[in-house]
Amino acid sequence: MRKSRRLVRKTPLLAISMGDPAGIGPEVVLKSIASFAKRNDRPDFLAIGDLGALREAANKIAAAPHPVEWHRGDALPSNALGVLALSALAPDQRRPGHPGRAGGAASFEYVETGAKMAHDREVDALVTAPISKEWWHRAGHHFPGHSEVMAKIGRSKNWRMMFAGSELRLALVTVHVGLAKVPRLLTQKNVFDTIEILDRHVRANEGAVRPRIGVLGFNPHGGENGLFGDEERRIIAPAIERARQRGIDAFGPLAPDTAFVKHKGRFGFDAAVTMYHDQGLIALKTLEFDRAVNVTIGLPFVRTSPDHGTAFDIAGRGVANPSSMISAIEYAWRIVKAREAAGKRAA
Repeated sequence: MRKSRRLVRKTPLLAISMGDPAGIGPEVVLKSIASFAKRNDRPDFLAIGDLGALREAANKIAAAPHPVEWHRGDALPSNALGVLALSALAPDQRRPGHPGRAGGAASFEYVETGAKMAHDREVDALVTAPISKEWWHRAGHHFPGHSEVMAKIGRSKNWRMMFAGSELRLALVTVHVGLAKVPRLLTQKNVFDTIEILDRHVRANEGAVRPRIGVLGFNPHGGENGLFGDEERRIIAPAIERARQRGIDAFGPLAPDTAFVKHKGRFGFDAAVTMYHDQGLIALKTLEFDRAVNVTIGLPFVRTSPDHGTAFDIAGRGVANPSSMISAIEYAWRIVKAREAAGKRAA
């Protein structure tokens, strides 16, 4: 059995990877942590990143926590933000709005280290600030994004990307692939697994007893009985039936163009499964761009992130909106507390 290396403490510890040093990551991390300062019930924080970049950002933000270097084995600072400093980038390598290979390589190390710490229970959850996939690739790290790194470290073959807002939550069957590749990736198993993983997550972490899972179709109008494609009756409907046989309250396939229409102010489901990225994300970002959270479900540890990118064009100006990062922290924190409460009840 893997031994825990977590620090002795009374409150949950959330690690936050800083993201690309040239992006808005340092700014939204500090603004988000500052927003928790006056709350009576709050987690402890540990930043993973570049001390110089965080200090420069802190100098531009009112009431920002003071970043100080932290080393494994040390107590967390009580009146400052502990930073596990994995890089010491030169000023030109962390210049806001000017990404490069050094920053791409450093941001990958922040994420990889944070995921390992979460997996080894050194921290209770990992929240990841935005990285640049382009600069990861240019630095030699050929992952499509955060989630694939999490899955590798967590040894998770069956995971999904879920997105959650205050009104809408959904999971994707396929993620970062071109639309031309989606049909060949839609299988009964992939659709069923997404339904099952989403159902399990919502039950275990959001207190739902039997969540209602709406499953979208793939083709316009749900295929029109095969007129516009047969994926609905050949793949999606059998996957839904299999889920129902397992006790999951799944239904569909829903016509994608009306699936997100509200009735009496509510969606017709507690959570939804969509077949590809934009099918779900257009609705989510239209409704909840500043509040949406990206959650990797199916991992052995908790990982969330804000649902936006590095925003190199506004980096360093002090105008980045931290709302999505705050939501990502709050969602991770709720899961951690729910799991701890469940553990106490089971003890």
